Amino acid sequence: MSPAPKVTAVLDVDALIDDPGTRVLVCCGSGGVGKTTTSAALAIRAAERGRRTVVLTIDPAKRLAQALGLQALSNEPGRVEAADGGALSATDGRGELHAMMLDMRRTFDEMVQSHSPPDRAEKIISNPFYQTISSSFSGTQEYMAMEKLGQLAATGEWDLIVVDTPPSRSALDFLDAPQRMSTFLDGRMIRLLSSPARAGGKGLRKLLGAGFSLFARGVGTILGGQLLADASAFVQAFDTMFGGFRERAEATYELLRSPGTAFVVVAAPEPDALREAAYFVDRLSAEGMPLSGLVLNRTHPVLAPLSATRARDAADGLRGAPLAAAVLRLHADRVDLADREERLLARFTSAHPAVAVTRVPVVSGDITDLDGLREIGARLAAASDVTGAEAVASEQSLRPAR
Repeated sequence: MSPAPKVTAVLDVDALIDDPGTRVLVCCGSGGVGKTTTSAALAIRAAERGRRTVVLTIDPAKRLAQALGLQALSNEPGRVEAADGGALSATDGRGELHAMMLDMRRTFDEMVQSHSPPDRAEKIISNPFYQTISSSFSGTQEYMAMEKLGQLAATGEWDLIVVDTPPSRSALDFLDAPQRMSTFLDGRMIRLLSSPARAGGKGLRKLLGAGFSLFARGVGTILGGQLLADASAFVQAFDTMFGGFRERAEATYELLRSPGTAFVVVAAPEPDALREAAYFVDRLSAEGMPLSGLVLNRTHPVLAPLSATRARDAADGLRGAPLAAAVLRLHADRVDLADREERLLARFTSAHPAVAVTRVPVVSGDITDLDGLREIGARLAAASDVTGAEAVASEQSLRPAR
């Protein structure tokens, strides 16, 4: 006799978004698993349940705007309206939804403008070296995501901030942003480039002597003399902001580790997606980040307690009823698919037994409007209502009859 299947803890989505202590909800996962749709659905559900909510995507794709039925999203929160033109809000009028998409360059510009005198800010923003690193430097997107999240949290305006991260493992690169920025700012090249500001222009040669000349010639050969001059001018103008950079990034990092933040990993019942989910779970655990659970999207639950073997046997016996036989065979295929998904999930939960899971059945067609997102939100919540006994019965029903 087979042992009873282990019951996995169920992620209670409504309890999570209703909890006033939950202030930041970060959705992460690999590409193509419905992460953006999940983020938008959770944000809508939270707003309609009475929370003033903003959803921020740092995914450069425009899927969030499309899912919300909008033409575009800006770098500032914009109110989402219902189909009748009214504001999307809870029935009691308290909650509402805003949405935005990170504009990396604009966020960088705004940060410079808010932390520098106007003349210095203009000098920094017009510098060609700044224009290059603010749009293409490795790690800038993740750092600016940290900056924007910190800005949103600092306003105190939002009951809940939902963050839709980029697809793939780079979704968690923003966890490294403070350390990477510190490494960059403390690097030898930056110290050399900023030395005129720190030592005084004429004192530079006394301080560095021939060493800097060799450095300048070497870097100038690689980068070009003009780019080196632009880089040096940028770093000198930017020098006073370095400490603030590090402090703000580290403050946001601590926000991510605080009890008010919840991480939700989104996956599909496929081997690659669940492997990525396992990576996210392990990484979050190693960083001490508060993981709430796993959303398993696009599952295929069985609609009747009939095993695949019995369904196929019954279909073989219905020679005079081809339509009924076809339905039974479709059911058998569905049972096989559900059984495969259960085995994949069982491997994940065996390795991560403490991770709560909620399953969201697949929907047909694309989600392109608020009603579709509401339906996803309802399915997320309905999955949370499955009791342990029902979960066991469901798992047992997927096992073929002996």
